[in-house]
Amino acid sequence: MRLSKAWTVASKDFKTIARRKNILYSVIYFEAVVSIGLPFLIRYITGKPSAVAALPTLLNAFSFLFVIGAALLPVGIASYSLIGEKVQKSLEPLLATPTTDEEILAGKSIAAFLPAICINMVGALIFTILVDLFTRNTLNSFFFPNWDIVIIVFLLGPLSSLLSVGYNVLISSRANDIRTAQQLGALIILPLGAIYLLTEIKVLDLTTNNLLIMAACLVVIDIIVFFLAKTAFQREEILTKWK
Repeated sequence: MRLSKAWTVASKDFKTIARRKNILYSVIYFEAVVSIGLPFLIRYITGKPSAVAALPTLLNAFSFLFVIGAALLPVGIASYSLIGEKVQKSLEPLLATPTTDEEILAGKSIAAFLPAICINMVGALIFTILVDLFTRNTLNSFFFPNWDIVIIVFLLGPLSSLLSVGYNVLISSRANDIRTAQQLGALIILPLGAIYLLTEIKVLDLTTNNLLIMAACLVVIDIIVFFLAKTAFQREEILTKWK
């Protein structure tokens, strides 16, 4: 696989994303709510003495939202990747080029992964700074950085984002409608949402070991989804049947 060809495909998609303001706004809005809105909620909670004891658990649970965000942010981009090409009548010329299937899929994945993960990391940085600012006096120390947030942002986040990208490219390669592709693509956050819910009701603790186990599971799932997406992407079928 030639990375230069994959990057060419990704560069073209970057330009498309820049023109689709609704995708950019939805991504920025989510990150603003999580990275800025939640710290101010935490600031409110610190004013209630009865809630201070539960603050570390709550902060860990809120941190996991950056795993969910890493999976949610690429949905609009990745699910649009192939369907958008079809709508713009540019898919057939792309598939007719010497670019291989692997290079096309890699380019589409890069275009969805990089913006999402960069924005997610920036959001996490803002979140940790504001949380430390608002909880320093209450906890008598800085809560962040710690190993849990490092694993969440730099390991679980990218892995969940890769899973979302692979799944959405898979959906996009088989669907014929943009809205359907986006709705099906958003389902990827349901398992992660269930994990978040379990942490909130204290059924599951986000310990370092548990986070590493999740990361190991995501590695396996990512590999499986990658091969499924590669198998589902049939150049000849798309060229002859997507009319």
